[in-house]
Amino acid sequence: MTTTEAATGTAAHASLDEVADAARGAFAVTIASTAAERAAWLTAVADALDAGGPELIAIADEESHLGTPRLTGELARTTSQLRLFAEAVVEGSYLEATVDHPNADTIPPRPDLRRMLRPLGPVAVFSASNFPFAFSVAGGDTASALAAGCPVIVKGHSAHPRLSRRTAEVVGRALATAGAPDGVFALVEGRETGVALVQHPAIRAVGFTGSLHGGRALFDLASGRPDPIPFYGELSAVNPVLITAAALDARADELAAGLAASFTLGVGQFCTNPGVVFVPAAAGFAERVGAAVGATRPVPMLTDGIAAAFADGVGGLVAHDGITVVAGDAVQQPGTGSAVVLATTTDTVLADPAALLTECFGPSTLVVDYDDLDDALDAIRAIGGSLTATVHAEPGEEIGGIVDVLAEIAGRVLFAGWPTGVAVSWAQQHGGPWPSTTSIHTSVGVTALRRFLRPVAYQDAPESALPAELREANPLGIPRRVDGVLTLPGSPVG
Repeated sequence: MTTTEAATGTAAHASLDEVADAARGAFAVTIASTAAERAAWLTAVADALDAGGPELIAIADEESHLGTPRLTGELARTTSQLRLFAEAVVEGSYLEATVDHPNADTIPPRPDLRRMLRPLGPVAVFSASNFPFAFSVAGGDTASALAAGCPVIVKGHSAHPRLSRRTAEVVGRALATAGAPDGVFALVEGRETGVALVQHPAIRAVGFTGSLHGGRALFDLASGRPDPIPFYGELSAVNPVLITAAALDARADELAAGLAASFTLGVGQFCTNPGVVFVPAAAGFAERVGAAVGATRPVPMLTDGIAAAFADGVGGLVAHDGITVVAGDAVQQPGTGSAVVLATTTDTVLADPAALLTECFGPSTLVVDYDDLDDALDAIRAIGGSLTATVHAEPGEEIGGIVDVLAEIAGRVLFAGWPTGVAVSWAQQHGGPWPSTTSIHTSVGVTALRRFLRPVAYQDAPESALPAELREANPLGIPRRVDGVLTLPGSPVG
């Protein structure tokens, strides 16, 4: 029924039940594994992907049309984030280890309480089409789940099936060689299998990157189970940009060139694509952006379906009164995307925000003229949740009110930059209010681990029954909070 790649790296045909049962069996090993062991697994996968890079990149280019330079950088990002998670699990602060010693003087009296985060169990990961490495078989969801101690079953994306299978072979073989348990990683394929995977009783959480429609359907399935499970979906984002009058006066051409480069990057197939830009009226900024884009030509998109959705999205926008095409062609050629710059006003947007402030996944941006800053902020509020929001202002401008609005609707607020490009770090937040994501967590960066962990407190536990992370002597030397005080490694109770 389903094609799988087991942790041994050899292809096999197995039922979803067999794959899930193997993952459940592996969890008995991974939940008891040490940070050093999991770090070794992640490092082994990173090394194997780097070694197989030329072959993997060639396959990815054939299937995605993204080009060797872009894919080379993406593979490097993928292996880098695997190594970052390896470092993070050894460092240990992600566990939030907390020790409260007994205190008879508190009200009520406090027992000995020790708390930390523990892995959830087997995790389903849905690959994305637009990042065949970084958000796919060995991407951030897989890396963070394995780092947390959760076996992973990846549902491969139909946009790059050969790459998915070959990557799974590389990952599985590396895990097996590094001593990871059988069943810790598998690949499954097919839409029906993906639906069944979300509903399978062995699965304890789901990571998803994809369309709003598909993600919402799976989110509802996860929530509607007899035992509802967390669904961490990254779904849709418009990523608004606001440019102040002072910024436009100071550097209009620079801003136009920056926007043009950002929204056309990768044929606009980034979840952080700046889809709507608010600028002071009568500045001619949309025309500057069109000039910066230059002559447009159709470029193959990731899939025919994505290209068709982009064409429909642009067509839906230009069908509205008050929307003009400033540059490019609103009629797209099948299977391709070409840059389109659209323009309108805040009055038009506020009259029908739901229709005009939805994601159009591809190389387009909507420039919105505003006469009054409050109108622009009202329109931004109407957008709802987004992954990013950006403000371009000049030094000395008072922008606190703008920032408050942007922070209300976005997970990452940028200043004088462009949102395409997401650094993988401890401080990164890649997620925002609905509909950008289905949770408050990030899917990029070290704290992506938090999605696949749950807190457990141990009360009056004997030392021998405690995890090493919570024992009095702190044998692993991890950061902990003891009696309310954050303590660094080295202290007998820290």
